[in-house]
Amino acid sequence: MLNLIVAPSSSSSRLARKWLIDHGIEFKERNLARRPLGADEIKKLLRLTENGTMDLISTRCNTYHQLKVNWDELTVSQLIDLMVKHPELIRRPLLFNDQQLQVGFSEDDIRSFLPRQVRRKHLKALMSAEAD
Repeated sequence: MLNLIVAPSSSSSRLARKWLIDHGIEFKERNLARRPLGADEIKKLLRLTENGTMDLISTRCNTYHQLKVNWDELTVSQLIDLMVKHPELIRRPLLFNDQQLQVGFSEDDIRSFLPRQVRRKHLKALMSAEAD
């Protein structure tokens, strides 16, 4: 099952939700403000990242700058504790299943969540359009 973690005020979250609905993809949505992630859930997401905690942490949010910590010196456990205590540090939207994670919204990247047969159909249509 596809999971979508959103912030209601995030335009990227709204775009991701709309894209999934428009493409008929079933998903479970979770509002991060109402239901923050626990440490075990963050660890599960970290296993899906390419660059670890920095893929999940929003360096543009106010809390990131207000905490006045040396981010490079924190252990992974300390970073996870900060994300649990300050869920606004977590980038949104998060779109994931058991195999992959997309952080933020990218129309190109989100296509990887389309079922394989749908992607093949789109590719075939594109290739035939180019041949014309």
